[in-house]
Amino acid sequence: MQVQQRGNDFWFHVAALAMVAVWAMSFLSTRVLLDAGLQPTFIFVVRFTIAWFALAAVSRFRLRRVPWRDELLMMLCGVTGGSIYFIAENTALQYTLISDVSILVSMAPMLTALLGACCYRDERVTGAMAVGSVVAFAGVVMLTLSDGAQWGGGIVGDILAIVAALSWAIYSLVLKRLTHTYSNLLVTRKTFFYGVLSALPILVVFPSSCADLSWSTLASLSIVSNLLYLGLICSMAAYYIWAVAVERIGAVRASNYIYLSPLMSMLAAAWWFGERASVVAYMGCALILVGVMIAMKFPTHSHRH
Repeated sequence: MQVQQRGNDFWFHVAALAMVAVWAMSFLSTRVLLDAGLQPTFIFVVRFTIAWFALAAVSRFRLRRVPWRDELLMMLCGVTGGSIYFIAENTALQYTLISDVSILVSMAPMLTALLGACCYRDERVTGAMAVGSVVAFAGVVMLTLSDGAQWGGGIVGDILAIVAALSWAIYSLVLKRLTHTYSNLLVTRKTFFYGVLSALPILVVFPSSCADLSWSTLASLSIVSNLLYLGLICSMAAYYIWAVAVERIGAVRASNYIYLSPLMSMLAAAWWFGERASVVAYMGCALILVGVMIAMKFPTHSHRH
């Protein structure tokens, strides 16, 4: 029976790794759309709108009322795990390298653990977590200053990527509370809905985000295929498959595959866009990955079972 269980789990590990690869490639799709003239907020709104309609169709457009306090938490999920995260990440790609963004965003699990230790009494920061955080912070400093100490687009992009990672950490903590009561499908659908709703005012205030786009540009095969990839594959399908994999093999083991995402993104960006970072930047990337792995190898202790 144990051998049979391991054999069955193998495909859930494959699924988790495959979803990490899908998310790693999403940086490239977003960069293609940005280079074509689409703006970060517009890309996010279209992506999550596609994902919401797809999930709503799967749910047969059934509505479920929840207590207003939980509805507010789901709104917070939409803002932190939706609009703020993706708009910050997409905007960061306009200013800095794909490899820089993917590395900095990969700090999200560590930031989640640190915030969780501050928010929950039954969790604490271990020595390994503290050491890993210091090592990762040193890597962040090296990475952000790899192009010089002057304030510029590269540093702005790196800061936005850190904002995205912090926003995702907050989303993860809120999600942790909601998934004890509600299904992943419901919470994800609500996240998509409130993410789009919170981003729409930005399109109204800054109409240039989509006003300059022509129908011929939007209807091109490259634009349509990349938007569908982000909406249907990276958002709707990947979120669901990831939830299934986490339920089977556990969040800790599944999250370990996230550390491969920056490497995948860096290799893909070097091959597709010809990105080449400096030696200092690569050293910073290495320190961030080592720090995150040290911190997450020995996570905060919890008394929950």
